Amino acid sequence: MLDLFTVAAASLLAGFIDAVAGGGGLVLVPALFSAYPGAAPATLLGTNKGASIWGTGWATLQYARRVDLPWRRLLPAAVLAGGGSFVGAWCLTLINPDGLRKALPLVLLAVLVYTLAKKDLGREHAPRFSGRTEAWVAGGIALAVGFYDGFFGPGTGSFFVFLFVRLLGYDFLHASATAKLMNLLTNAAAIALFVSKGHFWWQVAAVMAVTNVIGSLAGTRLALKHGAGFVRGAFILVVGGLILKTAWDAFFR
Repeated sequence: MLDLFTVAAASLLAGFIDAVAGGGGLVLVPALFSAYPGAAPATLLGTNKGASIWGTGWATLQYARRVDLPWRRLLPAAVLAGGGSFVGAWCLTLINPDGLRKALPLVLLAVLVYTLAKKDLGREHAPRFSGRTEAWVAGGIALAVGFYDGFFGPGTGSFFVFLFVRLLGYDFLHASATAKLMNLLTNAAAIALFVSKGHFWWQVAAVMAVTNVIGSLAGTRLALKHGAGFVRGAFILVVGGLILKTAWDAFFR
């Protein structure tokens, strides 16, 4: 019972972080592994997806109501993200991701340094593309990051946010809103694979889903209230935490 309470509380915090800047897995995945050390990793990862998809879905709905985005052009990209995630999860059953594990902290560090160096990055919403070009660029981002999410996962939301800011010219608020849509489809695709393989705890996921939605509601409201500057600050904090966590996992464990 205590283990379930612990992961439910972690899911609450993860939902909040995810709704603002992505990176909720930084909190929830370690909590699951700590609470259930004897469980199969795939089962814990599948259960994590089963909880986080509800918070992500709620955040997507709230952003869609309040943030003006070309949702019709972004929906095909979201489908590509889901397809990439499914293929990535399938590849995970065939390929060892240890090389990526060691490279990840360095990639995240580069993202953080670039964001800090470009002080105006993502503060203003100035899309670089429109029409089919925007759809194609968004689709490329979605496919690549979606594959990464299925294959490995840590920092997926943060990568989505950064690339939508850097390549599409979105501000951090619009990028975060778009990332939620992409994450919704990547989570759904990964869940489909984990469930088909029997790596899913329905009861644990259901409890965590409730608290994840509550955290997501609080995070979304704050992001919408305070805008791009607030989301940028949260993004920097989350990426900094991800660097420390992934570096520890890759080199010191």
